[in-house]
Amino acid sequence: MSVTAPAGFSAAGIAAGGAGRPDLALVVNHGPTLAAAGQFTGNRVKAAPVHWSQQVLRGGRVSAVLLDAACANSCTGPLGFQDTHAAVERAARALGHNAAEIAVAATGPMGVRPAMDRLLPGVDHAAEQLSEFGGERAARAIMTSDTQPKTAAVRGAGWTVGGMAKGSAPLAPGLATLLVVLTTDADLPATELDRALRAATRVTFDRIDADGVMSTNDTVLLLASGAAGTTPEPAEFAAAVESVCADLARQLVRDVEGATKEVLVEVVHAASEADALAVGRAVAGNAQVKRAVRAEVADWPGVLAAVGATGAAFEPHRLAVAVNGVWVCRDGAPAAAVAEVDLRFREVTLTVDLAAGDRSAALRTTDLTAAPAARAR
Repeated sequence: MSVTAPAGFSAAGIAAGGAGRPDLALVVNHGPTLAAAGQFTGNRVKAAPVHWSQQVLRGGRVSAVLLDAACANSCTGPLGFQDTHAAVERAARALGHNAAEIAVAATGPMGVRPAMDRLLPGVDHAAEQLSEFGGERAARAIMTSDTQPKTAAVRGAGWTVGGMAKGSAPLAPGLATLLVVLTTDADLPATELDRALRAATRVTFDRIDADGVMSTNDTVLLLASGAAGTTPEPAEFAAAVESVCADLARQLVRDVEGATKEVLVEVVHAASEADALAVGRAVAGNAQVKRAVRAEVADWPGVLAAVGATGAAFEPHRLAVAVNGVWVCRDGAPAAAVAEVDLRFREVTLTVDLAAGDRSAALRTTDLTAAPAARAR
């Protein structure tokens, strides 16, 4: 169940140039409507495909998405943007579409331009291979250091939301380091798609963090074909989009390169959601805490130190910390013995009680990973 689960979409995943691993994907919206919305990296240094797609999304219509997993085309200047434009024009000719309605996403090495002798013929080949059953192949084609494709789908009453994602690290807030294409056959305007997508990414992709590295290429797109001829209630649709995003976000964390633990950081009884998020991010991104989790040590003093470095409202003598449900710290002091905490399993939960209000937030991270010197973005 992927981007072709909803009606009105086809997809392809190919090895550009005809050899090697799949590295180019194409997702096409056959309508009857072409409504779309997007969310992009918060990094001020943005890749050429991000600049292009942001321009396309201003029109609220996307007929196709071209995804290149061989080159990020980031930090490549005006010539890199020209390369993106050339690839889009090639796709427009192959599909018979308007180039101004084709979005692009990319991942791979930074600081180098894409090999156009590979990319342009690959676009033609991908267009030839489009299929209503091509969603899984497209999901495989956008993988880089991912160990497996990431797909999800949710069915509503006469409509469906599907999606695919790429990302295995680096991951950091500002969406994460990922490419995501979501599709639906519901009949909704771009404004409604934008509202649902913003709400979903805020509590899913923006709340995963493996190593604090914010990508230049983050792209999350939501396309609606209207092929189901059904207009769901906004709340019901938003819930489905959030469900698909949450599923994909969890898969992203599970596949982080070099990770041995998946960590859920819960912050409860905060004075505000902003405080809960600040504390959650501080704990999730703290190297000492991550090293302890990897070593299977319940380092609650390290958690308190991370909390104390934030500007959140709390009284230190009221703080409490639980590790996998065992409250090892209460009132800022030792409570249950750390020996009672079992950290042998992959899933770990760190709970921080600020005792300052009724707000909460949760983030997903991993233990400390051994990252290669240079990584695909």
